[in-house]
Amino acid sequence: MTKLLLPNKDRKLYSYETREFQRFEIPQDKPFKKRIAFSAAHVVADPLSVSDPTLDGQIDWDKTMEYRHYLWSLGLSVAEAMDTAQRGMGLNWDRAKELISRSVREAKSVGGKVASGVGTDHLAPTPAVSLEDVERAYEEQVSFVEGEGGKIILMASRALAACAKGPEDYQRVYNKILQNVKEPVILHWLGDMFDPALEGYWGFEDTDKAMEVCLQIIRDNETKVDGIKISLLDAQKEVDMRRLLPESVRMYTGDDFNYPELIKGDDQGYSHALLGIFDAIAPAAAAAMHAVDADDWNSYDAILEKTVPLSRHIFEAPTFSYKTGVVFMAYLNGHQDHFRMIGGKEGARSIIHLSDLFVLADEAGLLRDPELATKRMKVALELAGIEQGAR
Repeated sequence: MTKLLLPNKDRKLYSYETREFQRFEIPQDKPFKKRIAFSAAHVVADPLSVSDPTLDGQIDWDKTMEYRHYLWSLGLSVAEAMDTAQRGMGLNWDRAKELISRSVREAKSVGGKVASGVGTDHLAPTPAVSLEDVERAYEEQVSFVEGEGGKIILMASRALAACAKGPEDYQRVYNKILQNVKEPVILHWLGDMFDPALEGYWGFEDTDKAMEVCLQIIRDNETKVDGIKISLLDAQKEVDMRRLLPESVRMYTGDDFNYPELIKGDDQGYSHALLGIFDAIAPAAAAAMHAVDADDWNSYDAILEKTVPLSRHIFEAPTFSYKTGVVFMAYLNGHQDHFRMIGGKEGARSIIHLSDLFVLADEAGLLRDPELATKRMKVALELAGIEQGAR
């Protein structure tokens, strides 16, 4: 156990002592049997690159792939080149292609599972863009991922949101793309709290009306849809949609606020997982999935309920800045040697936010080496002008 001085919201310092770490019990038998569990994974920036990190952030490929191997070693699947990897917020399509190619190759080498984001982010999202442009952009990315032998997560399109006149335009584009994919894909409905450019997706700002458009697209293309991930941070909306899906189509929760109850489910069904928070809480997530397999719901609840305050904190408004907390967790836990991000996004959260994150991570049992985590937290604090004394 180690101590440090942390700031609170009143700008006052208080002494905090970390708890004794207790390792999560994670059986070696995998994959999970009763739930599919994807972790949307972050990328590790190259801290020694001479390029402008806000305009051309470079990736440390060795550390980035090393983290994916860590997730696979826990039994988790990897959702690649998604918003957690700063897709469209520091990670452009050219670099995403290399990321996808490397991940698919590395996954095959260890029998890991990976699905990769396909979007239109190489197309400027302006009203001047046509539906034909959007279709071609989607087709280009679909072709690349299929050519790599990868599974597709069909991401929401900023360009489509910018040029679509109504729900019929969404139906046209999605129907065309889905009709031509080789294998069933996972659709992704990303709420505007994660990306403001996606406001009014599916042609309506009203969520119920938007949901009906999305459901109709799924019904029209049922054999081409493995499932849908929705990230609306509204548990009831997810449950409502889950109960309306065709029987063959899975629901993947993207709700980083309410994931324990949604994965657990009810007498009418449950959600699988495709979550950014599973990057930050990977060992707890893996242990919880094994508890599901054992029908040990007491252990499941005990493991995940402690992670919810941390997740809600990491994903607090502005929600799209959650990647900073995810990478900070990786830094605290020794998965990377620095707290730098592509796009310079390490500065997107305050030192108060990061201090509270440290405490919540410790309370959830997610600081795997409290001494190392404390040392690194002290560095961050001193960079913010909060002296800690001898280290």
